[in-house]
Amino acid sequence: MSEGQRFQLGTVGALSLSVVSSVSIVICNKALISTLGFTFATTLTSWHLLVTFCSLHVALWMKMFEHKPFDPRAVMGFGILNGTSIGLLNLSLGFNSVGFYQMTKLAIIPCTVFLETLFFRKIFSRNVQLSLLVLLLGVGIATVTDLQLNVLGSVLSLLAVLTTCVAQIMTNTIQKRFKVSSTQLLYQSCPYQAITLFLTGPFVDGLLTNQNVFAFKYTPQVLAFIVLSCLISVSVNFSTFLVIGKTSPVTYQVLGHLKTCLVLAFGYVLLRDPFSWRNILGILIAVVGMILYSYCCTLESQQKASEASAQLSQAKESESDPLIGVESGAAVTDAGVQKGPAWNSNKDLHA
Repeated sequence: MSEGQRFQLGTVGALSLSVVSSVSIVICNKALISTLGFTFATTLTSWHLLVTFCSLHVALWMKMFEHKPFDPRAVMGFGILNGTSIGLLNLSLGFNSVGFYQMTKLAIIPCTVFLETLFFRKIFSRNVQLSLLVLLLGVGIATVTDLQLNVLGSVLSLLAVLTTCVAQIMTNTIQKRFKVSSTQLLYQSCPYQAITLFLTGPFVDGLLTNQNVFAFKYTPQVLAFIVLSCLISVSVNFSTFLVIGKTSPVTYQVLGHLKTCLVLAFGYVLLRDPFSWRNILGILIAVVGMILYSYCCTLESQQKASEASAQLSQAKESESDPLIGVESGAAVTDAGVQKGPAWNSNKDLHA
């Protein structure tokens, strides 16, 4: 199996793991929050991150991955930013209508595209932009019901979108810049994320629910669902970093909207949630957008690979046939640096 095939197989595995684990944790948390009344989402997320860190520490002890320390300021800033974005998203949901919150999540993709184009000079083709537009239209039809605006909620949503976009872009760039794996980055940033949410979580949850997380009555059933949620979160957190590292922040957001559509479908089938023709139409349009996006990305990847292969073969031909170098007046070294014409001498240079 070639390196490219292994990479593609790893990417498909990461995407599949992300979808399965995310849909599972949404169903678990929905039962925990809606049925059992445990509404402390931010504090629960801090427990998720704490369990994830402990699991990775055990994996490190078992030598399942190698610890690779790098810039501690980058790790701390990234971890705190990630934790802040989670808290802001929860506050945005608490101070806005569900419809406006869904619009906030939809805004993450265009914002990410804008930031990557502005600061990283990344080019998104017209076909990719069109497929993203179809996707966002479908998800908007399926999920956005009411739009009630207020100043505080709008400010929180704006901050949530910005911090989420920057955090996901950093997830990708840090892995590539410091040559660290998704596991290594997650292991080092998890403590900062967990501490950020552990300190702010009870305050945020108290502000949103008017309840105290420490005064909640923890029945065996509640504890069982909390433990299950924490265990699934290990897979969710790992696959999130893995997907963003192997693909891009935009692809991860597209995958997130696929999860939304699956959660709506599972909610109808398993939990008998209300479902309308508008939901069905929106999901179908979103699926078309996802298929178009996948097709466009695959096509562009194949074109880049063929261009790189053509350039490599041309370089090898130039190296193997010295006449080509003489005719062009230059010879190419192994490092790809052009030398002067083959017939040049010091006498020619100083003539």
